[in-house]
Amino acid sequence: MTRQHAFTPAELGGDRLALYRSITEGPRAKGPRLFALVSDDGVLQGPFNEFLLRPALGDALQRLGAAVRYEGALSGRSREMAILVVAAHWDSAFERTAHEAVGRAAGLTDAELDAIAAGAPLDLGDPVEAAVLRLARALAAGDVDDATWAACVPPLDRETVFELTTLVGYYATLALQMRAFRV
Repeated sequence: MTRQHAFTPAELGGDRLALYRSITEGPRAKGPRLFALVSDDGVLQGPFNEFLLRPALGDALQRLGAAVRYEGALSGRSREMAILVVAAHWDSAFERTAHEAVGRAAGLTDAELDAIAAGAPLDLGDPVEAAVLRLARALAAGDVDDATWAACVPPLDRETVFELTTLVGYYATLALQMRAFRV
């Protein structure tokens, strides 16, 4: 059962319409379409429809999400692994479906995607990717203990840890909202 009101483009005006256009015409709409951003009738998919409930807050969230995805320093593989860790932790079907497609495009294999979804060990040859995965799993679980910090910093620097914590927090917020609204 969904708890959302699916906003159609015809009923939007003012700040809601401006936010809708920001989402549908911004960086998420550029490049290859690896998952549907809008339905056939123009309704925003995933968490984005709920952003329209409070346009000022929704716009801040969508700008944060765009910054995390398109302006960060994490590689595409690392970013998508971290997002998929959150999707697995929160059992977020939309995040998993959407970001598995993006992850494949970034070079993640089906075996890697399956291991991330299952929370299984994953032997990554790149020490930065391994640290991103370990730290993202710790963040999703709720804390980074001293042993995890020592194992991850380095190879990660503090700037990357800041980016990663922001990314995990953002996608956890989306997963929680989608769970509450039964998206």
